[in-house]
Amino acid sequence: MRFFSSMYEWVIKWAKHRHAVWYLGGLSFSESSFFPVPPDVMLAPMALARREKAWHYAAITTLASAAGGVFGYLIGVFAFDLIEPWIQEFGYADRFQDAIDWFEVWGFWVVFLAGFSPIPYKLFTVSAGTVGMAFLPFVLASIIGRGARFFLVAALIYWGGERMDRLMRRYIDRLGWLFIILAIVIYLIVNAI
Repeated sequence: MRFFSSMYEWVIKWAKHRHAVWYLGGLSFSESSFFPVPPDVMLAPMALARREKAWHYAAITTLASAAGGVFGYLIGVFAFDLIEPWIQEFGYADRFQDAIDWFEVWGFWVVFLAGFSPIPYKLFTVSAGTVGMAFLPFVLASIIGRGARFFLVAALIYWGGERMDRLMRRYIDRLGWLFIILAIVIYLIVNAI
């Protein structure tokens, strides 16, 4: 099944669109507060399509993501009662409570780690606002954590270049299905605990 390779080709074409930078910024902003798709899926192909702009794209992704994180923080401060039913409905209640518990112990470092890792960052932006984390450390941790992640992606693509593109085209389907299987296994393990 060549599902992921055809999707990869589609994203590469989309990454060359004249409005791609705006799409990247919008995706980066929304992912930090409510949208489930990470901006890496657009950042990597855009950096590959125009390697000379990889750092520019990483900066846009970082700033838009941090701005989206501020929006998520504000949701936590002012509108948590409105989104709490959705958190329950989509099965994030336990993870959200874990995020709140982590804030009480780790604060700044939780935001930094969530910003860098594939952990759903939006849970931490909203919970940071909910628990009343100090705003300036929140913004600083967001910029550092998100920036480290997105500049790492840009660096791998920039330095990998054509070789990275060939590897992606060759292994994208296997990696895609492996990722889905891994996600299902992790989901089953987490729900069994």
